[in-house]
Amino acid sequence: MPAGASSSKAVPVAGPDRSRAQDPDPPHRPVRPRPPVATLAGLGSALPRRVLTNHDLERMVETSDEWIVERTGIRERRLAAPDEASSDLAAAAARRALADAGLGPENIDALIVATVTPDSPLPSTACLVQKALGTRRVAAFDLAAACTGFIYGLAVAEGLIAAGRHETILVVGVETLSRVTDYRDRTTCVLFGDAAGAAVVRPARSPGRGLLSVYLGADGNGGGSLYIPAGGSRLPASTATVAGRLHYVHMNGQEVFRFAVGALALSVRRSLEAAGLGVKDMDLLVPHQANLRIIDAAARLLRVDPERVFHTIENYGNISSASIPVSLDEARRRGRLRPGDTVVLVGFGGGMTYGGAVLVWDGPEEADDH
Repeated sequence: MPAGASSSKAVPVAGPDRSRAQDPDPPHRPVRPRPPVATLAGLGSALPRRVLTNHDLERMVETSDEWIVERTGIRERRLAAPDEASSDLAAAAARRALADAGLGPENIDALIVATVTPDSPLPSTACLVQKALGTRRVAAFDLAAACTGFIYGLAVAEGLIAAGRHETILVVGVETLSRVTDYRDRTTCVLFGDAAGAAVVRPARSPGRGLLSVYLGADGNGGGSLYIPAGGSRLPASTATVAGRLHYVHMNGQEVFRFAVGALALSVRRSLEAAGLGVKDMDLLVPHQANLRIIDAAARLLRVDPERVFHTIENYGNISSASIPVSLDEARRRGRLRPGDTVVLVGFGGGMTYGGAVLVWDGPEEADDH
């Protein structure tokens, strides 16, 4: 989730010092390329109607459109309505993904929701989405890996299909980050938005097409760079935590920026390597939309032509776990995905987590706009 400016608030994380993200390049075991076992059979996204522009923010905090665009690339973002929760957006995106795949809720074998802004701690947002969709009594659970959540969800779905346990898995990335954004803090409130993106994951149907590889990583030493201090078992909600504004996102933007550029580049290389490919084989890069400067810096590090990098950050801001599926869905609707294209999805987020996935697109070239 994040940008390249430091938050004005410094709130210590209880426990060991986690303020510095470490080198994200750990020793790794080479993975032998293998035929794909899963593919993305349908995509869908849901965006709230309300638009919050940079000019709107100028009236809320000391900032300017020029300052925000220069430092983040963001021009506007979407905000959920007061009565709109994460499960509502997730269910809407899920219905569109199912329709795109030509399937109905009765076909779902498992439901995975990646989010750090659930409707509530209990029950899981996945169970609420299951109820909204009217599925059978299938497995449903949440996954918390921040902005890398959708990649983690794809890895779990692929593994379940490879094990023969499930055949049709709905993976949703959804956030209502406006609920945990401090609109008094100009270094964070300019970044975040709300949205949901979904994919239907099914067994691969064409030789050589589908998910070729998934690469995952995490470095808990960087946890103090991007976090919400209160609301969990370490610091339960109280009048003091509310008064201290400790239920909002806190971020050390400089630490996150340094970690993010290396983690994105590493994840691209590792996921391509696991697929037996190199950067030159990539037709399209769909990164987590955290900050345009982070995306551009990682692309330069990888020596990737900007034309091969897809971004939506200018319109939606940082939507965390929804970022990659929403961007992938939009890339397809803009005609940027053609059957046979090699696409790399890559992300990083609070934790710090990071990861990538390589797929050879096996769906239609474009979809009806929604």
